[in-house]
Amino acid sequence: MERVTLRIPEQQIDEVEQLVDSGEFPNRSEAIRSAVREMINEQQNGRRDQTSKRGWAKV
Repeated sequence: MERVTLRIPEQQIDEVEQLVDSGEFPNRSEAIRSAVREMINEQQNGRRDQTSKRGWAKV
C-alpha cells in the first residue's frame, strides 16, 4: 500500500473521528479508504448511467 499525504479541513477530520469513535471504522485511514472506494464506484456507475452525476470536486 502506498502512503498519500493530503490536507483535509478540520471539520471533516472531526467527522471522520466521530465515525471511528462510534466504531463504524477501525481508524481514520480505513474511513478515508472507504470514502475513496465509494467515490470510485459511483464514478464508474456514473459512466454507465449518466443520469446520476455527483460533483465530487465540490467541498
